[in-house]
Amino acid sequence: MSKNILMVLTNTEKIDQDHPTGLWLSEFAEPYVEFKRNGFDVTVVSPKGGGIPLDPNSLEDEQPAEWKEAEEQLLKTEQLSSVVFDHFDGVFLPGGHGTMFDLPNEPQLQDGLAHFAENNKVIGAVCHGPAGFVDVELSDGTFLVKGKKLTSFTDEEEKETGLDDLMPFLLQSKLEEQGAHFVAQGNWADHVVTDGKFITGQNPQSSQKTAEAFVKALG
Repeated sequence: MSKNILMVLTNTEKIDQDHPTGLWLSEFAEPYVEFKRNGFDVTVVSPKGGGIPLDPNSLEDEQPAEWKEAEEQLLKTEQLSSVVFDHFDGVFLPGGHGTMFDLPNEPQLQDGLAHFAENNKVIGAVCHGPAGFVDVELSDGTFLVKGKKLTSFTDEEEKETGLDDLMPFLLQSKLEEQGAHFVAQGNWADHVVTDGKFITGQNPQSSQKTAEAFVKALG
């Protein structure tokens, strides 16, 4: 039986008037291609549904041809509220700065992540995708990330982008505050952390290997 994967994307298109943002394309496209290559069914959703804004900094003059199907998925996504979490074997959160604004405190995503964690399903995220983990509580009131070995876009990387002062919080610091065992490598290192069924990648450079580790965790 093929596995069913849920991918949850941001709808946020700007940080402020001077800084357009959105999904970081490779962090979605590389995992999407990897999941399809392994025969998985992939459902792409977002909090509001509809088209997904792309961070202009993530676009090349020409995208790889194998990303075409992935890019077509971004034209119209389902709404997160339409999802029945029982139907899925794993969830994956790609990044982009947009996620910092609409994935934290998104009630349906919080319910979904608690469901995946408490049913021993695979949870994956890369770069700013772990913003979706912030403030997620399990049914016993503990934070989702408490005691988990994980990584994300680091505070040092955020400072290097020059966008740190525009963020609602620094992601690494927030995850650490909520009890995560944060494991970082140097800025822009291709770095993936696997803690059982919890798979995280540090930055855009880590997308492919994060996807491969996610596939492996699905067994």
